[in-house]
Amino acid sequence: MNLTLTAKLKIKPTSLQAMLLHKTMAAYRKGCNMVSKLIFERTALNARSLHKLTNTYLRQQFGLRSQMAQSVLKTVLARYKTNESSGHDRTYVQFKRPEYDLVWNRDYSLAAGVFSLNTLEGRVKVAFESKGMEHFFDGSWRFGTAKLVHKHSKWFLHIPMTKEIDEIEDKNLDQVIGIDMGVNFVATAYDSAGKTTFFSGRRIKDKRARYKQLRKALQMRQTPSARRRLKKIGQRENRWMTDVNHQVSKALISRYGAKTLFVLEDLQGVRKWAERVYRNSRYVTVSWAYYQLRQMITYKAVMAGSKTIAVNPKYTSQTCPKCNHIAKENRNKKKHLFCCRACGYRSNDDRIASMNLWQSGNKYIAKDAT
Repeated sequence: MNLTLTAKLKIKPTSLQAMLLHKTMAAYRKGCNMVSKLIFERTALNARSLHKLTNTYLRQQFGLRSQMAQSVLKTVLARYKTNESSGHDRTYVQFKRPEYDLVWNRDYSLAAGVFSLNTLEGRVKVAFESKGMEHFFDGSWRFGTAKLVHKHSKWFLHIPMTKEIDEIEDKNLDQVIGIDMGVNFVATAYDSAGKTTFFSGRRIKDKRARYKQLRKALQMRQTPSARRRLKKIGQRENRWMTDVNHQVSKALISRYGAKTLFVLEDLQGVRKWAERVYRNSRYVTVSWAYYQLRQMITYKAVMAGSKTIAVNPKYTSQTCPKCNHIAKENRNKKKHLFCCRACGYRSNDDRIASMNLWQSGNKYIAKDAT
């Protein structure tokens, strides 16, 4: 199977190189907006016809090189097609921020430990930081179309990296781990030895509550500075939450290692379900990054020689793992306790869910073996 990750590499252009990159990104953005306007007005999404209409103009008006003009078309078409595939009504797509998509071995390449980047005035050779990214340069990864990013006075290349990895066969799996994801516990893992590992979410929940109160106070001000502050806070919270999910997923994979089947809940549609909870708890539940954590566990498991599956989460917290009795009354959500009405088995409700997911994983392996 092909595994694709995004490497975010920090590059170090000189002041002159940075000026050329700024100039190139500005011209690229103007070209994107011109093509976007043309597509919106003519409702045309045919790459060949757009090339005939725009190629010469893009090169003469904005000084774009031939490959840059081609990239502009691909960038704009991809944005419109993404919106349409997401079910959004057709609207004019505006490119507000400077940006630049670079095609591997055409707009950028790697030689002698530096990146060669294409600009309006020719190639520039830029140094970069490889710390923590060394594994992407071992020759086994393929470079994709990169995006040049300028953020907080720093320059980055966001590069999709693809590697072919042998997927482990089910018959070679040695153990099963059921992982329940939630708010009070970010993850609760139950293993084949009967041991349970809890990743507490209390600190995360409290910190997000502080973010929520700060946002509420800033929203009440209704000033330009408050809106700028709101945007920065949102970005900071997203970066922090992403880091938390990285730490949890890394800890899970490191703890259980290779030849492991990780069983997760398929939480598609969780947003609609979460919107039915009490108003005071709605923000925390709806905005929790479940899908991101699941993605991180999935790709890190593949890299470690393990596997993940997602199963239906229905009744996982209401089913007794000892006698299989299902009842809504088995679970006390306020106290986070499970007590089976049939056999009396008691435990934490998140642990119960992870035990049931573990059982689903065993059934999956047994079914595959027959």
